[in-house]
Amino acid sequence: MADADTDDWIKARDAALLTRTVHEAGRLALSLFRTELKNWIKGASSPVSEADIAVNELLEERLRAATPDYGWLSEESADDKTRLGKRLTWIVDPIDGTRAYLAGREDWCVSVALVEDASPVLAAVYAPATDESFFAARGQGATLNDSAVHATAGIDFDFRRMAGPKPLVQRLSPTPDEITLYPRIGSLALRLCRVAQGRLDAAFAGGQSRDWDLAAANLIVQEADGKMTALSGDAIEYNRPEVSHGVLVAAGRDRHARIVEHFRNRPLP
Repeated sequence: MADADTDDWIKARDAALLTRTVHEAGRLALSLFRTELKNWIKGASSPVSEADIAVNELLEERLRAATPDYGWLSEESADDKTRLGKRLTWIVDPIDGTRAYLAGREDWCVSVALVEDASPVLAAVYAPATDESFFAARGQGATLNDSAVHATAGIDFDFRRMAGPKPLVQRLSPTPDEITLYPRIGSLALRLCRVAQGRLDAAFAGGQSRDWDLAAANLIVQEADGKMTALSGDAIEYNRPEVSHGVLVAAGRDRHARIVEHFRNRPLP
């Protein structure tokens, strides 16, 4: 088999593995949803439950068994720094939106990306409670339940179609006290995917989001004719020693450019 053919076969294999595994993980999470679960706080204020751990174990078992040479970075696994020497690394959030999950709300998901060097090449975000399955492969577009999705065009600001920290978004408005934002979405990955599907015109992430919150949604937005970057416009790099990020924005390409230009002229304090 020629090298190009081999590479195509591996990509197809990994795409099928990712889709299958994320859906299996989503079904497990859904089976535990709205049941009595042990939960606790890790770090300063991050909730975690036995469902997060169970889903993480399933994802790790399936993905690492099938791709033993790939790196691994997950919110619910100890950081194995050998990932830094890997060309390909899985970046995983077993349940993104744990607070929503534990509260019985539906705005949570399983989010997994395959990153090559510093950029995602495959992505799956699955929201089992609403049966929404986002998928993207680099250069091949983005889908929701197998139908193509696209970020909204244009440059106007309709704040009812924007989501993120209100003090940040208010800085785009000449009348900041009067804006109404899209209702809060518990999962950051889903918030960003709403841009890819055109439900939101723009979405912001405050500081301290992590690789696992972002990597899959980043590729899905990009492949849906959108753009997602740091507020400065700089590309987001993944699978680095430091996995936390500053303020980020996702939007259709023209609107994204306008937002980045706005903050270049009026930088955050």
